Amino acid sequence: MKKIVGLFLIAITFFFATGTQAQTKVKLGHIDFATLYSMMPGLDSVKTIFEDYNKGIQEQYAAMQTELENKFMDYQSKMGTMSPIIQQTKEAEINDLKERMDSFEVTATQDLQNKEMELTSPLIEKARKAVEDVAKENGYTYIFNSTEGLLLYATPSDDIMDMVKAKLKITKPTPKKGVDSSILPQE
Repeated sequence: MKKIVGLFLIAITFFFATGTQAQTKVKLGHIDFATLYSMMPGLDSVKTIFEDYNKGIQEQYAAMQTELENKFMDYQSKMGTMSPIIQQTKEAEINDLKERMDSFEVTATQDLQNKEMELTSPLIEKARKAVEDVAKENGYTYIFNSTEGLLLYATPSDDIMDMVKAKLKITKPTPKKGVDSSILPQE
């Protein structure tokens, strides 16, 4: 009998505890994370580093392209005077270079994606951390990313952009939605 009463008391306590938690007020917020990211300090230097890295890869590919064109033009200009064995060797060289270029292109694309991730990940993580800190400091239960297309409907919530910008010490004005920020006057 004592065990049944004990279990009953535990069940009642659990029922009231979960009922109280269910009545806790949910506080919703939203932020346009893409806009926040576009205003992050250091993004300009990340873009510059990435563009320089990309330029180096493009220059290497262009050098390979020039080498291929030169070999092909040389092959065409001497084709009538080459012995069959030399002709086969030249064709094999051209095909080998073309295969190396194709492989380079695939590897370079992956390398550029990795480099972009390496450069942008710290900024994204810093922005996410600031959003998390603002949410905790201000008692938000959920923060939604309101970037166009990701949030189809929500009950009214608070836009926490200004609080996160303050946390990150971003002083740039937030671009208005639907306005091309590149044509806005710069301060």
